[in-house]
Amino acid sequence: MPPEYNPLTPEESHVILDKGTERAFVGEYTDLKDAGTFICRQCNAALYKSDTKFNSGCGWPSFDDDLPDTVERVPDADGSRIEIVCNNCKGHLGHVFHGEKMTEKDTRHCVNSISIKFVAHGTDLPTVISATKD
Repeated sequence: MPPEYNPLTPEESHVILDKGTERAFVGEYTDLKDAGTFICRQCNAALYKSDTKFNSGCGWPSFDDDLPDTVERVPDADGSRIEIVCNNCKGHLGHVFHGEKMTEKDTRHCVNSISIKFVAHGTDLPTVISATKD
């Protein structure tokens, strides 16, 4: 039996399950600068710390590093970009780019706000919904 992930709105499903993209500059986390952790909206897995978030001007939240073993990189079918997905539930997050020289790490994870949730520093992280039902 598949795991019961967090319920998604139609818009969230379009991005997370159907690999869609939300419009630029409309996401709730594009300009957020608060300290905390960004987690997967579908399964609650921690993905990014706020200290890796930066303003790239692209219209989506940008991070130059993910937490270890949390984000999987998958070449797009046409080979032109690298998709990033949650390593736990395989939900679509966005794309990763290298060589833009925006940060010292020279990496930009361009993430849909609708694919993530923010948990403020000092707040307990929710339980991760495991991809395998125990």
